[in-house]
Amino acid sequence: MQPIVLFIGIILFFVLALTITNLIQRKRGNTQTRVMPPPSIDLGEGGCCGAHEVCEKDSLIAAFVEKPEYFDDEELDKFVRRDSGQYKNTEVDEFREVFYSVLDEEKPRWVRSLQMREISLPDQMKDEVLMFVNELREHKMHA
Repeated sequence: MQPIVLFIGIILFFVLALTITNLIQRKRGNTQTRVMPPPSIDLGEGGCCGAHEVCEKDSLIAAFVEKPEYFDDEELDKFVRRDSGQYKNTEVDEFREVFYSVLDEEKPRWVRSLQMREISLPDQMKDEVLMFVNELREHKMHA
């Protein structure tokens, strides 16, 4: 019975010590949490940083702070913040026209540009675009 009481006593001691430490810190005005800035990654002319398995320059998910790049597709800006499942067939054709007019190696950058501009890719095109980009990456890896 005595080891259990000792164990509970130790736990209560640490809880009490933590509470007292927090009260002292609050009285001193130390209530701000530390914010660690994200590490900066230089993707300048030199290419990829080498810190990631997949280069962030080719990533469809990466959204950089820099301004989005336009590919003569300013007309797509009218679709900002529209849900990807609410496009009509004629609107999907506008996206397809731009997609197939962009050079193959620029297609991942075009998709990233849409993301940066908060333009959702139509659901009807997602599989098509993803398949094309994956094939492009595979071709790059085997080249």
